[in-house]
Amino acid sequence: MKKLIRIAALLFLFGSIGHYLWQGFTRPVDEGLEFLAWVGPQMIAPIIALTVTPIAFAFTGDSVMAALSGRNSAAFRNALVGVGTVTATRPTGMTLNDQPELRIDLMVEGADGGVFPSYARAVVPMTDVAMLKPGTVLPVRYLPGRTDRVELDRSGDFAQAQGALNEAMIRQGVTTRENLEIAQRGVAAQAVVRSLEVPGEIRNGNPRLVVGLGVTRPDGSTFTVEVVKYLPPRAVQQVQVGRVVSVHYLPENESALVFALPANS
Repeated sequence: MKKLIRIAALLFLFGSIGHYLWQGFTRPVDEGLEFLAWVGPQMIAPIIALTVTPIAFAFTGDSVMAALSGRNSAAFRNALVGVGTVTATRPTGMTLNDQPELRIDLMVEGADGGVFPSYARAVVPMTDVAMLKPGTVLPVRYLPGRTDRVELDRSGDFAQAQGALNEAMIRQGVTTRENLEIAQRGVAAQAVVRSLEVPGEIRNGNPRLVVGLGVTRPDGSTFTVEVVKYLPPRAVQQVQVGRVVSVHYLPENESALVFALPANS
């Protein structure tokens, strides 16, 4: 559809300009009034074409089509899923229904663990612009060998997106497969942070934390536990003393506990 619209716009543009030139060179006029050959109704079509063609190209851009359809473009629809970390954003100057299109610069970690810089364009609601701050993590679609540009994942396949994020966290040393299993089949509960120590050890940029928790079981009873975790720096504020956090634990081994922190905490 995008190609058809752009081809039609270009045919209209070149056809109208060609007709205008043909009229200008072949239209008979009186001597001394040659300029009149270039003035008349034949000007209407080129003027319209010069106005419509840029609009057609703008509104068939991948970000606009994605915003209108809610889907990725055909080229990226079945592309690999990676994890993109926002490094910067800036408006492109185009809007759709008063919503700005942004260029989002990213550092992307691919499915194979490779990291590369890239960018995506997306029409973003005004209420969500502030959420795209540096450090925000987003699932993206990318094409191997063409990593200069990516698209934000619009597939709605949250399991696939979460799987990509989980694999990235395992590679970064933030979690383990055992912890992911606890999160999947463990009991969901609320816990209060009672103590926090930061020994100073860092793994892949993530500080080692020793966190003391008071956990409330679903039946209202409580237990205390101390866990050692490596968390991204942005998540440390979520486990300060006195904070209430979501956790998952195994009933048969309550010391096997993981945090359920948002990816963009």
